[in-house]
Amino acid sequence: MGKIYAESKVELTPVIARHYDRIMNTISFGKYERFIHQAVRDMEIRPGDRILDLGCGTGKNAAMMARYIGRDGRITGMDVSPVMEKQFLFKHAGDERISFIRQRVDVPFDLDLRFDKVVISFVIHGFPHEVREQLLRNATSHLKPGGRLIILDFSEFRLDEMPGHHRFIFRTVECKYAFDYIERDWKGILKEFGFGRFSEKLYFRKYARLLGAEKTSVSENNINQSIRTRS
Repeated sequence: MGKIYAESKVELTPVIARHYDRIMNTISFGKYERFIHQAVRDMEIRPGDRILDLGCGTGKNAAMMARYIGRDGRITGMDVSPVMEKQFLFKHAGDERISFIRQRVDVPFDLDLRFDKVVISFVIHGFPHEVREQLLRNATSHLKPGGRLIILDFSEFRLDEMPGHHRFIFRTVECKYAFDYIERDWKGILKEFGFGRFSEKLYFRKYARLLGAEKTSVSENNINQSIRTRS
């Protein structure tokens, strides 16, 4: 399957997808796994939570989240990659609490389900902004009232203010969409979609962030208004 967005680097080749977890640990000198463990702890997942993991990848995050959902919780992973699907299902074989749906997260869909939490981990930065807005609409429409959207991704910063070696790595590794992502006001954007009661945790010298936001009672109206305005 070819790339949907030519400039994106969140769409992985089959080879990279097969070895994604190992590659991330290698290039981060082992820090990636510890970072994800800490971020999942900071998500405040509760026993019984129903979680939708958009762009779930290999299922590594789901495995960590599963430790907190108890016997009655559920995790639904969603990803378009058949390579990721195979790894996800292998990791969670026999765990009836965890399921997988092969589906693009960047187009409208309706699972006819509502979740306590929707998690988007290092996915949303890799799309054009109008596509990010569709991800937010998908997340909002699948959250229960009072449910929380959790975005684990880059924080907001100016690239020209980074130390030179960090800036070189970011420019080399990331795509042009990420350069746009880091300079946007994400709390302001989420407010436009009807989210409030924000929480955040910063990692990696404040370049990565866990941003949480609660779906308010006016979220659906805000989405509908946004759609009408753009039509």
